[in-house]
Amino acid sequence: MAKIPQRYKGILLIVASAFCFACMNAFVRMAGDLPATQKSFFRNIVALVVAGVMFAREAKDFSLPKDAWIPLFLRAGFGTVGILCNYYAIGNLVLSDASMLNKMSPFFTIVFSWLILREKLRPAELLAILTAFGGSLLIVKPTLDFSDFKASLSGLCSGIAAGAAYAMVRLLGKKGVNKTFIVLFFSGFSCLTMLPFILFDYHPMTTGQLFALLGAGCAGAGGQFTITAAYCYAPAKEISVYDYSQIIFATSLGFFLFHEVPDGWSFLGYAVILSAAVGMFLYHNKKPVS
Repeated sequence: MAKIPQRYKGILLIVASAFCFACMNAFVRMAGDLPATQKSFFRNIVALVVAGVMFAREAKDFSLPKDAWIPLFLRAGFGTVGILCNYYAIGNLVLSDASMLNKMSPFFTIVFSWLILREKLRPAELLAILTAFGGSLLIVKPTLDFSDFKASLSGLCSGIAAGAAYAMVRLLGKKGVNKTFIVLFFSGFSCLTMLPFILFDYHPMTTGQLFALLGAGCAGAGGQFTITAAYCYAPAKEISVYDYSQIIFATSLGFFLFHEVPDGWSFLGYAVILSAAVGMFLYHNKKPVS
């Protein structure tokens, strides 16, 4: 059986992560009015347990390069800030505005990969990213009525922080750091930083809210594992455009779970995003894959 090229693995994994994160956001919305710190803790505690079990099975031959500690802490720090900012924005902005600001992350991933990893950025690749971004605007139709500057700035920071975090994942992958350990380290770091807020400002939850947060944790764990693997397999410039598929998944879940019906602009946005994704795939398929 022919070996699957690394780039194709990255594409499949980042689409899978987009679906998982769309499910996570739906569960977070179901959880209702709870602090972002509490939502973040439950989102990461599940990933911590799963990653801990998986890593225990893989740790026999584990070794960590000495120069990997700084990228690990940066990945964990940026990732934690990104989650908190995203959840705060979701709770204080129109959902479409918060989603759009967070979906700046693929663009910032490419920017940080270019700045830090020195990965080349071709005009055609930048055009595909901007095209997909334009398609996402057609779908979410942000009002741009940012009366709450703090929440708006928080949403933008979530996209910047997530982009920086995923660039660090790519750097760690190039250093050969175990993918499960990357998730384990991030989840543990995030849970530890959220623990004081849980201990001193815990908000009682209903059974429904608890299950919603556990569901968010399971979906978030799936998204974390798949996106970590995706950026370890392929450069951000080649696969990050596929992360915009999350908007399609989110809109579909909104229809089935919250009875939200997309309009004509949304369907036009789907076509634009899919066109950008297909164009990116064909562009990279002209050269050898590894």
